[in-house]
Amino acid sequence: MPEAAIEFHRVEKHYGGRKVVDGLSFDVRVGECFGLLGPNGAGKTTTLRMLLGIAAPDAGSIRLCGEPIPARSRIARARVGVVPQFDNLDPDFTVRENLLVFGRYFGLSAAQTRALVPSLLEFARLESKADARVAELSGGMKRRLTLARALVNDPDVLVMDEPTTGLDPQARHLIWERLRSLLSRGKTILLTTHFMEEAERLCDRLCVIEEGRKIAEGAPKALIASEIGCDVIEVYGPDPLALRDELAPFAVRIDISGETLFCYVDDPQPVLARLKQRDDLRYLHRPANLEDVFLRLTGREMQD
Repeated sequence: MPEAAIEFHRVEKHYGGRKVVDGLSFDVRVGECFGLLGPNGAGKTTTLRMLLGIAAPDAGSIRLCGEPIPARSRIARARVGVVPQFDNLDPDFTVRENLLVFGRYFGLSAAQTRALVPSLLEFARLESKADARVAELSGGMKRRLTLARALVNDPDVLVMDEPTTGLDPQARHLIWERLRSLLSRGKTILLTTHFMEEAERLCDRLCVIEEGRKIAEGAPKALIASEIGCDVIEVYGPDPLALRDELAPFAVRIDISGETLFCYVDDPQPVLARLKQRDDLRYLHRPANLEDVFLRLTGREMQD
């Protein structure tokens, strides 16, 4: 494995005359979790499709596990596990059968895959569901099965598209715990997400993209420090424009998104003192996070 598990260099992709990926460059180091952040339509899924050789770039170069893509994508993908955005498990098969069938795609014999199944079921915490059909599983169980299936070939790199979308908090936290265990084993993970908490918890580094362009890159804490660097007070209530004018003298910066006013402050006390006098307002004083970074860079909240 080369030093960089994934290399993107000035990659472009057009669909119908529209540039979906616009000169995107990044690299993913061996053994790290790298996140692609952006709202729906930012180009995240298209980026993954090009990485896996499903779609060809119109310009730029891509290398996966040291192999040029798409020229040697089949060779590279033998070392990659993929978790798609939407589960594509076979509903007519049991949990065990889904794993057995998938092993054939990587040239594993039935005996080889059968030997792997117990450890994969244990990893996914699905030992008691081995003979259950997919339709009997909860959403979180299906997601864990999809993750276990992606490990059949013992991949060096995991590529994950929105791995926890649609899951409840408990299921999401279990997926995060499983992904951290993979990182501790030296696996490399590239994931797309629009969940700020997911990116902060898992990613060593991340790249924020909008309309196919990179607008920021770095470690989560470093991005928060460089782009925000102060506390935030969220205020909910009527007439945020008037409130902005009232609080502006005490703030580093004020943004408004929908009905929420975001007040960025070095010293929160003058703002909090004024808010305490208002019975018609609700407010939250908190440290800055990636959501604030995204709002500042793009002018909209990450969950758009």
